[in-house]
Amino acid sequence: MLGAGCWLNPTVTSNKQQATSNKLKIKAMALNNAKHIIGEIDGIRCTIIETGATLERIAFLSDLLSFNNLEVKDMKEVSEIPGEEFKYTIGVTDLIFNPVFAIYERQLKTREGTFVTPGYWKEECIECDPRYWMRRKHTKKSTID
Repeated sequence: MLGAGCWLNPTVTSNKQQATSNKLKIKAMALNNAKHIIGEIDGIRCTIIETGATLERIAFLSDLLSFNNLEVKDMKEVSEIPGEEFKYTIGVTDLIFNPVFAIYERQLKTREGTFVTPGYWKEECIECDPRYWMRRKHTKKSTID
């Protein structure tokens, strides 16, 4: 028997589902979420790469994805708060493309010829160590003499 908050019942949503949908409005594609989101940008169905992005982030991703032979589409999001900086949604026309898989399977390259790492995708570093699993917070180890 299905419960009231079940995902099969579209008319009833639980608080957890509403919170999840609110998070998706902020950032559509985080690297820790491999959910494949399809949307429409300028009348063309696209794989949504990221929502709620700044113009600088759109320029970075657009350049990176175009260099990797993907057709990029972007659109300006409607802001509910007047005077707020515009946010953008970016997508690619390849409906099979998933940025999470592309990064971890080393399918994307930078203009320098190196593979795109999670740190490079997040713009945390320019020359990132490709061994993302070894990256840790900088902690000082104390030695006892």
